[in-house]
Amino acid sequence: MKVTVFGSGYVGLVTGACLAEVGNDVVCIDIDAGKIERLNRGEVPIHEPGLDAIIQRNMASQRLRFTTDIDLAVDHGLFQFIAVGTPPDEDGSADLQYVLAVARSIAERLGEYRIVVNKSTVPVGTADKVRAAINAVQQEKGARVEFDVVSNPEFLKEGAAIEDFMKPDRIVVGTDNPRTTELLRALYAPFNRNHDRMVCIDIRSAELTKYAANAMLATKISFMNELANLAERLGADIEKVRVGIGSDPRIGYHFIYPGCGYGGSCFPKDVKALEYTARDVGYKAELLSAVEAVNNRQKQKLFENIKAYFGGDLKGKSIALWGLAFKPNTDDMRDAPSRVLMEALWAEGATVKAFDPVAMHEARRIYGERADLVLCDSPEAALKGSDVLAIVTEWNLFRSPDFDHIRSTLTRPAIFDGRNLYDPARMKAEKFEYFAIGRAQAG
Repeated sequence: MKVTVFGSGYVGLVTGACLAEVGNDVVCIDIDAGKIERLNRGEVPIHEPGLDAIIQRNMASQRLRFTTDIDLAVDHGLFQFIAVGTPPDEDGSADLQYVLAVARSIAERLGEYRIVVNKSTVPVGTADKVRAAINAVQQEKGARVEFDVVSNPEFLKEGAAIEDFMKPDRIVVGTDNPRTTELLRALYAPFNRNHDRMVCIDIRSAELTKYAANAMLATKISFMNELANLAERLGADIEKVRVGIGSDPRIGYHFIYPGCGYGGSCFPKDVKALEYTARDVGYKAELLSAVEAVNNRQKQKLFENIKAYFGGDLKGKSIALWGLAFKPNTDDMRDAPSRVLMEALWAEGATVKAFDPVAMHEARRIYGERADLVLCDSPEAALKGSDVLAIVTEWNLFRSPDFDHIRSTLTRPAIFDGRNLYDPARMKAEKFEYFAIGRAQAG
């Protein structure tokens, strides 16, 4: 099948590459000429395990092309995927300007039947707005070319997106036309062979499903962080509590790990957008407000612990920071807890010496060159000359370090662990002052 994907960011690249991988003829279009040039040279602008190889393989077989030519893109695909960004406005609502701009671009060039697929994460009612935008352009032109608009939200985890797309838990499709449903069934058939993963529902329900899924997962994280803060005050160990409740199949172990808050491109934005949607229809979504408030507070926790450790005076202190990305296996630092910690430390006059296996270039892009940020080429290098160690990303590389080296290198043998990587009893035996999340202090 012929497929066009508007937007060559995270969702667009994974979607286009995986659809090409199963034999479709895919054109990815982006208005960023520099990005398209890089892609055509085989340079992938994001870090996602396995994506580089799939893109290079399908470019070589000419099943995957990258272009800035909108005429070519609209003419190419029966399926016109919209996978552009929907950044939050100041009020928390999703900004649909890029989605609607793509819709108008398609409408201006519509010469035969097309299926416009909303892949971007968008509020309920966006399909109606896309349809209205296309109809408005057609009315101006005096044209009446048939088209359909569908909702097909993505459920990709950064760091495991290829696996998620190729072997999905579910494929949610919101349509109002049985013919369109069957065409999408045909498109997704290669990913649906083991058993039927298609969830075919109405468009508005499909749009809400994406926000509901991310809000539910964010709620689990914030709930565990709330319990972790309570456990600290009660002398309980949240990690033991986690095992105790996770063994209940009604709860499960997924997304109940306490820590220094969630980040990334999805959870913070989507919780705010769903909260705004609720306000927009006259409903006060108190739980969503609490989820966001708890997360914002949790992101301050490591900083508060470090500041208290130094008696409130951080001026001239040097903090080793392990991890910059919001989670392992990605270079994404959007809304990352590391950013909140670093910026708070800098405001108090501290220096940060940071290491991350893949996000160093992203930190340099965000913050540039500054005297109070040293980007180091190894975890060990970050320790040199530092007073204490803080950990914000649970990379495997950090799970079994040389504790003797850490203790002998730091000015003070103190670890502030935002991901509960280590056992407090061992930290005490290793003669560390150990500050984790929801666990008794060791030291």
